[in-house]
Amino acid sequence: MRPRYALLLVPLPFIASYAVTPDARMIIQLSAAASQRDWQADPEYSYSERVQQDDKQVNAYRVDMIEGSPYQELTAVNGVPVSSDQRADEDRKLKKVINNRRQESPDEKAKRIADFNKERNRDRLMLEQLTQAFDFKLQGVQKLNGFSVYVLDATPRAGYHPPNTETQALTGMQGRLWIDQKTYQWVKVEAKVVHPVSIDGFLAKVEPGTQFELEKKPVADGVWLPAHFAMESHAKILDVIHHHRQEDDTYYNYTKAQTLPN
Repeated sequence: MRPRYALLLVPLPFIASYAVTPDARMIIQLSAAASQRDWQADPEYSYSERVQQDDKQVNAYRVDMIEGSPYQELTAVNGVPVSSDQRADEDRKLKKVINNRRQESPDEKAKRIADFNKERNRDRLMLEQLTQAFDFKLQGVQKLNGFSVYVLDATPRAGYHPPNTETQALTGMQGRLWIDQKTYQWVKVEAKVVHPVSIDGFLAKVEPGTQFELEKKPVADGVWLPAHFAMESHAKILDVIHHHRQEDDTYYNYTKAQTLPN
C-alpha cells in the first residue's frame, strides 16, 4: 500500500495568519497538519496505480474501496490493457469479492478492516516520525512541479528514540522536503540512509543506498494525495546475506469513491 501521512494538528486559520516566511519548525508543523488531513481523506478516493517491483513487469490496477477496505483490479500489464478474456476474469473476481465481503460475519469484516487500518497506521507513523526524527533547516524557495516551494534539509536529530523497528532506519538517514508555500503540502520528500543502522530484534543492518521518494499532487480542494512513490532498500542479514529491493509506484485518475450498488 501507499505510504500515508503525518499526525500533528494545527488549526487552519493559523496557516493564513503568516504574512512573512515562517521558520523551519513552523513550516514542518503546518505541513504535518496538512498531511494529517490528507491521510483522513484518502479512503474516500478511488484511483489507478502502476506498480513495478525489482525490475519485473509493470502492472496497472484500478483500486476501489469495497466494504471498508481496498481491492485491486488488474487493468494492464507492461502498458498493454488486459485482453477481453482477462477483463471478463477480472470482472468475475470483482463480483466474487463484493459478494464475499457482503456475506462476512461482523467479526470477519471487523478483522479485515482492522488489517487495512493497521497498515494505514503503520504508514502514518513512519511519515509522522519524519517530522520528529530530524532537525530541519530552511534552504530557500524555488519552483517545483509548477508550485512555489520552501526547500528544507533534514538531518538526524540528536536524542531521537524511534518508537518501533520500522522507524529505526530514520536514525541513519538525511533528507530534503519541498513544501508548497500556499498550502504547506508536501510536493516532494526525499530521504536516504547515509550510515548503516542495526535493527533491534533482527540480525539485520540497513545499509547506505536505502532511499525513498514521495511526490504528492492536489486531487480536490484542500486534498493532496500521492502521485509517485519510489523506494530502494539495501540490507545485510547476519553480516553475510545482502538483500536488495526496489519499487516504483505511480498514482493517477483519482475520483471520489462511489458506493457500489446492491
